Amino acid sequence: MERQYIKPGFYSDGSPLDRVHYLECKIILKPDGFTSANALRDYRTTVREAANQIGVTYSAAGMERLQPAVREIRFLDTPDFRLYNNGFILRQRVRYVDGFPLGSPEIVFKFRHPDLQTAAEHDVRPKFDIKHKTKFKAEALPLRDRVGGGRMLYSHNVQFGLNEAPEGDRKSLMNLGYAFPCLEALRQSEMDRVELVNQAVVEEVLLDLAMLGFGKGVSAKCNVALWRMRGDHAPLVGEFAFQARFNRADALHDKAIERARQFFRLLQIIDEERVLLGTTKTGAVYRLSGNPLQCHE
Repeated sequence: MERQYIKPGFYSDGSPLDRVHYLECKIILKPDGFTSANALRDYRTTVREAANQIGVTYSAAGMERLQPAVREIRFLDTPDFRLYNNGFILRQRVRYVDGFPLGSPEIVFKFRHPDLQTAAEHDVRPKFDIKHKTKFKAEALPLRDRVGGGRMLYSHNVQFGLNEAPEGDRKSLMNLGYAFPCLEALRQSEMDRVELVNQAVVEEVLLDLAMLGFGKGVSAKCNVALWRMRGDHAPLVGEFAFQARFNRADALHDKAIERARQFFRLLQIIDEERVLLGTTKTGAVYRLSGNPLQCHE
């Protein structure tokens, strides 16, 4: 969570490089205990304990009776995981309300890298003219081999509805390269295609827990989630996360950043037995086949 800045630069169309506007902290958890909505709600106790110890304000007002949200998530990649091994993630997700999908599936295309400048210089915007939203996040994760620390990934992504995408063969890597020029270098032949990663359809069950206040006007909503396989409901991973949005990096006061860092590390220590090191939610899906990965995650 060290403060970093992007060197000035421009994309090919003359637009200035995107700036980070989100700080998201994630702790991957063993999924075994998340067997019901109440089990997700019970995680509030752990979060509240960590918050109280270091002076982070905690408020679950209006969230006590929330029901978990459910989304279906599918990852797409080449059979040799060429996208993921080069830092790219392509996924489709749809939210369900009362058992029915809500609107068109959402496409999320992102580039994730531990170096801020490298992440900023990858232009993830679609080439075709559609309604879309870009997000640039600084993501804090625990260290790969022990609790109580942190490492950073920078996630540069774009989101849009599947109904906005042009018609045609949407699984052709050549067509994806036309849509996202940063993918063109990965294409090895005109026949390259993407497919469902490990034939896995993931069901995400997510519950908002509370608002956290780190002082100096910095607040963040926190949530807990379970990822499981759709069909047999085999659990994959759990995750606790909180996210703060800001307009400028220097708008985050040093004291607020330090308090967020302390909270992130303390929560790992308090819940050490449940922390799952060395992976991300996406990584857990890609590792289902047991194939070795070379991704920066």
